[in-house]
Order: sequence, then structure tokens, then C-alpha cells
Amino acid sequence: MTLTRLSLTDFRNHAGADMAAASGIVALHGDNGAGKTNILEAISLLAPGRGLRRAPLADMVRDGAGGGFAIFAEVQSDPALPPVALGTGIEAAQPRRRIVRINGAAAAATALGDWLSLLWLTPAMDRLFVETAGNRRRFLDRLVLALEPRHAQHGNRYEAAMRARGKLLADPAAADAQWLTSLEAQLADHGAAIDAARQRTLAALSAELAEQPDAPFARPLLTLVDGDGAARTEPYAPDALRALFAARRRIDAAAGRATAGPHRDDLSALHAATGRAAARCSTGEQKAMLLSLVLAHGDCVARARGARPVLLLDEVAAHLDPSRRGALYERLAGQGGQAWLTGTEEGLFANMPGPVTRFRIAGGRIAAG
Repeated sequence: MTLTRLSLTDFRNHAGADMAAASGIVALHGDNGAGKTNILEAISLLAPGRGLRRAPLADMVRDGAGGGFAIFAEVQSDPALPPVALGTGIEAAQPRRRIVRINGAAAAATALGDWLSLLWLTPAMDRLFVETAGNRRRFLDRLVLALEPRHAQHGNRYEAAMRARGKLLADPAAADAQWLTSLEAQLADHGAAIDAARQRTLAALSAELAEQPDAPFARPLLTLVDGDGAARTEPYAPDALRALFAARRRIDAAAGRATAGPHRDDLSALHAATGRAAARCSTGEQKAMLLSLVLAHGDCVARARGARPVLLLDEVAAHLDPSRRGALYERLAGQGGQAWLTGTEEGLFANMPGPVTRFRIAGGRIAAG
């Protein structure tokens, strides 16, 4: 998959920008605050979800603008077919409502995943293995979404049913047993679909990682665990989930939340070479495992969907030693597809294998080179 054109209007510090890029590496360099990460964030909004910063939509509007923003891109995944036009943004009259268009027609945000697959790695993700289980679940679900675009629909419906069940449990007078049973059936069906997709993704990713060497990037061993930290060896069945939710009504009512189910699962990782838990590894080892994981997942997507995803790597090169940086560039260039990289120094992108599209970013202005 290749973003052949990207246009921004009133997004973050970019009043207007129009970029053309080819497949291969796209290198963005410029000082801190110039707007490099803003470009990656704009691209990330061309997939389902809240983007790589998970910021409120209104916060993305350029200061002094009229209250809305627009992002437009042309995506080429098959040279024999015309590019697909993807657009998203908000209008001043409805700043909380995200607008999505595909080839000019209105569409749901979840439909974006049918046309563009994105993976990203940012400095904020460096502590993924030591942060909350919720952050790791979101990371895992982003990996799933790149392989199975319908995963977002199941996630949205699961969350809606869980919120509705929670409201009923909080008000015993309104807790109609039949309605609770109906909501728990929805939770069970969508929860089982979520879990099955996660299990398939981890199986594919583990198989891909098993083919990778332990160097130059550390290789992680991945496991899905439940809320108590026990390894999940069997998928959730809808009947078992329905029984689980029904049995825990009193517990969940007292806790004010659903205390068990797929929304409580976590992603566990071990350093393959040492067997040490990722949370106990050095910062450099954790970053190397994340990079290894993202690169292997790109291979999974390419194998499953017949087109390599677009990679967004924010300030990754600056934190790698020269040998690993060179190995990363060689791998990105050799595997095909498109990868967008940012860095503060132009020298970080010297001697990159081609093809390379280069941009200099300064004060919201974008220039070739």
C-alpha cells in the first residue's frame, strides 16, 4: 500500500500542505516542533480509531482556523487499478463528529480499514510493556485491525453493550432480567469474535517472529493472558461468555464495572533470547522488541492481505545505533511497501537505500529535500 498523495488543511500547525510520495521510504526531517509528527498523526487518522495520539478531534484544528480540519489522501494498492481517495475531518458546526469519505462518498470510520492498513511506532509507545494493560490491549487491537478490518465493529458493539449492561446493574430497580440476558448475549457474541481475532493475530505473529533472528532487533515471545495474569490457552466460546457474565452480575454491580471478559485480557511478552519479562528488560531492549514486533507484523499483513501496510515510524532512527539503523533501512527498502520516518537531523537519513522521498519540515511548511 502506498500513499501517493497527502493533503492537509488546518490540521495542527499545517494551514495547507500537499505532498506527493512514491513507494519506499519517506523521510521527514526538521527541528522539534516543526510539524513532523503532525503529518504522521494525520495519516494515522486515515484508519479506524483515534489516531496515534488519541487526541480529541477539536484539539487537532490549527490555532486561528475556522474550527474544522481536513485530511485527504490517495492510496495505491494495485498498480492496475486507479488510486482510492480517502478523506476525513471535522466541521466547525459539529466539532465532535468525524466525517469520513471514500471516493467522495460518505462512509463509516470503520470502513477505512478495508482500504488502508497502517502500523505505527512512536516514542510514547516505548514504555508499552511497563504501562497499563489497557494500553497493551489497544496496541494488540491495532495489530488485529490491520489484519481484520471488521475487528473495530465488534469492539464498538462490545463496548456499547458493556456500557448498557453497567447502567442496568447500577440501578437494581431498572435491572430487567430479560434485557440483561439480551445484552449479555451481545457481549458474548462480540466478545468471542474479538478474542478469536486476537488469537488468530497472535498465532500469525508468533509464527512470523519465530522465523526472525534474535539480532539485530530483540525478538519477543507473545502470550495473551487474562486479568489475573494466567495464560489464555483456549478461545472464549459465546456460551461460556454468556454464562460468565450472568454469573458475575452481583460482583460487577458492586464493582461498578465488568470484572471479567475479553476487555480484561492483556498482552504478555518475554525476551526470546533471555526469557526475561519485557517489563524487566532495559529500555533499549524494550524498544528493540517493539520494533521487531512491528516489522514482523508488517510481514503478516503483507502475507494475509496481499499488500504491505504503510509504516509510520516516529523518531525511531535517532534511538538506534548506526548498525541497527542501517539494518532497519535495509529491511524497509528490501521488503517493499512504504514507510514514513521522522527525525530532527537530516544526517540520520543519509545513505539510505532507495527509493527515498525526502521532505524538510519547518514551521508548518513542507519542502522537498
